[in-house]
Amino acid sequence: MTETTPAPCAPEDVRRVACIGAGVIGGGWAAHFLARGYDVTAWDPAPDAEEKLRRLVAAAWPALEQMGTAEGAAPERLTVAGSLAEAVADADFVQESAPEKLELKRSLLAELTAATRPDVVIASSTSGYPMTDMQTAAGDPGRLVVGHPFNPPYLIPLVEVVGGERTDRAAVDWASRFYKAAGKSVLTMDRELPGFIANRLQEALWREALHMVASGEATVEDIDASITEGPGLRWAFMGPCLTFALAGGEGGMAHMLDHFGPSLKSPWTRLEAPELDRALRDAMVEGCAQAAGDRSYADLVAARDQGVIDVLRATGRLGGTAR
Repeated sequence: MTETTPAPCAPEDVRRVACIGAGVIGGGWAAHFLARGYDVTAWDPAPDAEEKLRRLVAAAWPALEQMGTAEGAAPERLTVAGSLAEAVADADFVQESAPEKLELKRSLLAELTAATRPDVVIASSTSGYPMTDMQTAAGDPGRLVVGHPFNPPYLIPLVEVVGGERTDRAAVDWASRFYKAAGKSVLTMDRELPGFIANRLQEALWREALHMVASGEATVEDIDASITEGPGLRWAFMGPCLTFALAGGEGGMAHMLDHFGPSLKSPWTRLEAPELDRALRDAMVEGCAQAAGDRSYADLVAARDQGVIDVLRATGRLGGTAR
């Protein structure tokens, strides 16, 4: 990636966002941006797109109000444009959420770079295409980034940001700052990876679930309950790496890997395990130490235990009310 021109205004000064594509993801983005106090202009070629979009925003608004909207935020700040050019004419940022078809993405991103001001960052909501593959037809690919959300974008905070081979590093940094200003939890990736990070983890779990159903090893109900009543309770606030570190007791990830590492050779999943060599072991130990920070083992255990209690209570599986 090269170093060139940043966007025209500071990410914190964005006032109007264009949402290109107004389906489930694009409409969810529109609802999120509206709730954060932006003016939003949307465009979608489907004849019933505006009706569906306004229904989606109206349905999402009560949840958004529960979470707290920005001052002046209102569904009435949504405009639906009659053309792509009209939608992006005054945009400070563009979020593209077209269907997952590579040629469509390529042509649309090329059209967007031609229709927008030459210093506006354009992000794609793609679920898995690398930006390098999508920016091939664009006359100005330096300001094209991936901004991959999770459904629904107005509720799930995560957005994964990464550029392509022809993306300017300044555009990646600008987009990351903008999403943070817009209330998202941003994961800025250093390199492209098909499916990004979270989707690859989801997909591994999903494929194993399909294998188990296909082989008659478990039912759909078994699989869902195994997550919602098991590790999913912890994953709501503590990721799998730090969770596994606690399984090593006071010895942390180092003890966990030394003790349970041989199980990587067991047929617990159809996904092949990497070789647990010294470099991987040390990377995991060091990463967990960084994630833990100055929190002791006792601190982490207490946080985990309280987190599980809070999740159980919030989901109605424990007496009392959510805090």
